[in-house]
Amino acid sequence: MLETSTHHTETTRMDSLHQRKYHLLLIDSKAVLLSSLPILTWLPSYPVKKWLFHDVVSGLSTGVVQLPQGLAYAMLAAIPPVYGLYSSFYPVLLYTFFGTSRHISIGTFAVISLMIGGVVVREAPDSMFYMQPANGTNMSAVLDVETRDAARVQLAVVLTTLVGIIQFVLGLLRFGFVAIYLTEPLVRGFTTAAAVHVFISQLKYLLGVKTRRFSGPLSAIFSVQAVLSHITDTNVTTLIMGLVCIVFLYGIKSMNERFKKKLPVPIPGEIIVVIVSTGISYGLRLSQDYRVDVVGKIPSGLLPPAVPHFSLLNNLVADAFAIAIVGFSMSISLSKIFALKHGYSVDGNQELIALGLCNFISSFFQTFAITCSMSRSLVQESTGGKTQIAGLLASLVVLLVLVAISFVFETLPQAIWLVAFTASVLLGLDYGLMVAVTFAILTVVYRTQRYRRLAAARCHPAVLTHFIRRRV
Repeated sequence: MLETSTHHTETTRMDSLHQRKYHLLLIDSKAVLLSSLPILTWLPSYPVKKWLFHDVVSGLSTGVVQLPQGLAYAMLAAIPPVYGLYSSFYPVLLYTFFGTSRHISIGTFAVISLMIGGVVVREAPDSMFYMQPANGTNMSAVLDVETRDAARVQLAVVLTTLVGIIQFVLGLLRFGFVAIYLTEPLVRGFTTAAAVHVFISQLKYLLGVKTRRFSGPLSAIFSVQAVLSHITDTNVTTLIMGLVCIVFLYGIKSMNERFKKKLPVPIPGEIIVVIVSTGISYGLRLSQDYRVDVVGKIPSGLLPPAVPHFSLLNNLVADAFAIAIVGFSMSISLSKIFALKHGYSVDGNQELIALGLCNFISSFFQTFAITCSMSRSLVQESTGGKTQIAGLLASLVVLLVLVAISFVFETLPQAIWLVAFTASVLLGLDYGLMVAVTFAILTVVYRTQRYRRLAAARCHPAVLTHFIRRRV
């Protein structure tokens, strides 16, 4: 009888232990699932009546801005404009499920596009694609633009795949702490210098002159020199259109800032410029009669998935690492600002994983590397966006254009893409980033060691007084 009772007690204890383990396993599994798919933390309790209207307005507004930016930033990346639309659809869709920020707008970004452009121009320069005409040997060589663009697209896609792998692995290894070294002065200095690079890279489009594209150290100076040497070839029509668009955009920006409390949503200056300039270009035949460069043919529909050419990886590792860090720094900086403002938290490690998945998976659909855009994120947040449902709707706007009406952008003049966005003026973006990050790390290490030496002195009153006076 005693043995039976003891056995029953032991069995009950074992069952209770198993139930406890099973319960803990369920809790751990749920925690892993929620951390891997942050959308599950807020979607089940999403207040449809309270938030859906705001997300719809925000998504449509952001999508309208995303269209011209996607086209423009693809040109910054030295690849055909349609790939900017692909990069404005797939990654945005994926980030809705994997990202922890509810307000940033994922997609193309000027700094990343410029870094990619520098890499693809370095690895596939124009000089590699000149061919002699078949009908005579006395004629000058002709640039095979189609072959060059195809090669540059493959390079951008492989680079994006590698960027995604690096970000994903860093996220798994819990390297989100690197954001500590990406201080505000570092990010501001880097992005401000990038504005100069973007401005210089667009001068030839504003003036309508033909020059080669430079990459590497001193590329900004070489680009200015090349433009100035062809200044007499300026296309006056292109210049006038570009200047009018710039003045108009500046006026719209000032108006939005002045009347932001009265306007329900900001006036979409970019899309107005796109629609009006495209209509004028088509109606007045600017490309045929005035030699104004236009975007050109934009194929409709989506490309089937394809495996990147991994044989091109050899010279891209350092560039991919720099792009991965810059992309993460932009994303986490803006994410933290919005999270603090709206009272929720973001996970740096999950952001790395999310960006890695966005870049890696999307690269199989011919996209280039992405991160969040400061201007679009401000639009998404200021128009009342509450969650990434707004980002999802923005991606659907891009999808609609890709599938149905991409042809309307074919006569869009290139001169309107005089952008003033965000890296290092003399050394180039990648070298500038390395110098800035190295300097930031050294200053952090120096301060840490200095505090340790102070602690080692056991805070002698004289030492402490001297230190405080110096800090003050």
